[in-house]
Amino acid sequence: MRKSTVTIAAVSALGALVLSACSSSGGDDNSGSSKITAACELSNPPQAKAKAPESSGSTLKATGKVGVILPDTTSSARYTQYDAPLLQKAFDDAGVTATIQNAQGDVGKYKTIAQQMIGQGIQVLIMDSIDPAQGAAVEQLATTAGVKVIDYDRVNLGGTAQYYVSFDNEDVGRLQAQTLVDCLTEDGVDNPNVIMMDGGTDVDNNAVLFAKGAHSVFDPLVKDGKLTIKAESVVKGWDVNNAAPAFTQALTKAKAVDGVLAANDDIANAVITVLQKNGADGKVVVTGQDAGIAGLQNIVEGKQSMTVFKDVKKYEADAAAKLAIALLANKTPSDAGLTLTDFPDPKDSSHKIQALLLPTEVITQGNVEDVVTAGAVKASDICKGIAKDCEKLGVK
Repeated sequence: MRKSTVTIAAVSALGALVLSACSSSGGDDNSGSSKITAACELSNPPQAKAKAPESSGSTLKATGKVGVILPDTTSSARYTQYDAPLLQKAFDDAGVTATIQNAQGDVGKYKTIAQQMIGQGIQVLIMDSIDPAQGAAVEQLATTAGVKVIDYDRVNLGGTAQYYVSFDNEDVGRLQAQTLVDCLTEDGVDNPNVIMMDGGTDVDNNAVLFAKGAHSVFDPLVKDGKLTIKAESVVKGWDVNNAAPAFTQALTKAKAVDGVLAANDDIANAVITVLQKNGADGKVVVTGQDAGIAGLQNIVEGKQSMTVFKDVKKYEADAAAKLAIALLANKTPSDAGLTLTDFPDPKDSSHKIQALLLPTEVITQGNVEDVVTAGAVKASDICKGIAKDCEKLGVK
């Protein structure tokens, strides 16, 4: 299979960058143009390893106070779009008083919110921390005050939380990488060049797990000479403002790229913006995560290849709320229909965590409608301004 190249504009004085790809026809194409496309519609996308929790068939009721602290609004749109309203509704339905606040990425504010909630008499604290060291310190404050702690979405290694509710984050990275490989294979790309844009591995153990899962797919291919990781960059602090500069630098170093493993949709959007400036949008396979509206729109338009849908409504927010309500009612997790397993803390072997790791779903052009059917977003929101593209895919 012959390699062809498409020259894209230089992003620095170091010279021109190229998009390396294969002719999907497999023939002798002398056009000099690449057949690779970001649009991906897999008939058999990779499947999650984790299993969905079984329904208990009953709903617990409780009285008491729960505090929820979410980290920011910059690392992902999910916290305002999904988590806060879903958790609030779950607690309202159970008759539980819940205070839900967002720390807006401010470590000092996060601690202040926690202290205020503890002072107000919460019995359970659900926390998605900004960074693990700060999170562990807040957990210690809560534990000392007799408050039960649930790590939500991100675990705080070295902390004191007894419970952890999240998606299977290592598997998320595996799904991203495997889908990227499958999409490139579908495009007929031989020995692809890949750039990895990791999330905030400097502040978030989930980001570490995402990268680990991705490497579990890529590294054997690299070893066999079937894939090259041209660059791997970290978007520090999950701050999307750092994403475009970090990708521009990685792209300059790589000089040729077929696929970009972007840790989430916001990073993917920044990647796509840079590719657009270089005339290569829609010609590079780009991954994502969170199935936010912008990410889904990029997929529908053929700019982004996939995202990972984490059904917060069906799984994560529901499970965290059920666990908190069970704790308030002095019941066990199993009374709420939840089966938890041991989760080792590599920083502190004495830190015993019971975890519930939940399944995710790969979304490509072939199954965007799944996110709508799940009630996570409205088709009208996805299709705003791109109705014709939605119509082609049957998104309605």
